[in-house]
Amino acid sequence: MGLLDGKVAIVTGSGGGIGRCHALALAKEGAKVVVNDVGGDRSGTGAAKSMADKVVDEIEALGGQAVANYDSVSSMEGGKNIVKTAVDKFGRLDILVNNAGILRDKTLLKMEENMWDAVIAVHLKGTFACTQPAAAFMKDQGQGGRIINTSSTSGLLGNFGQSNYGAAKAGIAGFTRVCALELAKSGITVNALVPVAKTRMTEDLPFFANLTEGELDPAHISPVLVFLASDLAKDVTGKFFLIRGPHISMLEVKNNEGLKKDGMWTPQEIARDIDKIMGW
Repeated sequence: MGLLDGKVAIVTGSGGGIGRCHALALAKEGAKVVVNDVGGDRSGTGAAKSMADKVVDEIEALGGQAVANYDSVSSMEGGKNIVKTAVDKFGRLDILVNNAGILRDKTLLKMEENMWDAVIAVHLKGTFACTQPAAAFMKDQGQGGRIINTSSTSGLLGNFGQSNYGAAKAGIAGFTRVCALELAKSGITVNALVPVAKTRMTEDLPFFANLTEGELDPAHISPVLVFLASDLAKDVTGKFFLIRGPHISMLEVKNNEGLKKDGMWTPQEIARDIDKIMGW
């Protein structure tokens, strides 16, 4: 018996890298999988069916069930069509994994509007465009559901040259928290992965030069995904899991104790006590 027997999952951007690992891991636990990928390069340029088709073939070779979908997540029509593929093919939907992404890195002063818009469209709008129809179907289905988004340290901690990507990933973090609150009464959990792994999206980024081979393997991310997609995590929602090789930790937003005084602060008083306010 697999953890996900009888479940149907969508994984966007699953033609390669982390998404492919997710799709295979879900299938090995018994889920039927919609493998979504437009088949473009990491900048979002181009399209081909071969990437999604290849992962479907891999799943079927393992004895699993899968179907390919080639819609772009960057439009509401695309998101609805991806959900429709799951329902038309398998009759239900239990798990949505928002993983699709592109990169168009430039420093702020060199960032062009089209580079900003494209990254926001795929990551942030794409997460919304798939989540809204998926959540609506899960709610009507009446059996709960699992939504797993993909954030990044680029958004939660910052990374040089990725203002568009960082803004999108930080937006996904906020979206995750709000959706977790709104969908809880329907039994739908919403969490986010914060993966650190070497894929075609990240292979030439300087950050990865300092990681070991074990830390670079994207396969380390998927066990956390399977956990969140299963009933083992039915009470886990609104959380962010940072995975770096075999190391799993939580990313949280917290405020320190700070400093309080009677009456209104002056700028000079703030300057005087800034170390205490910042908790240093």
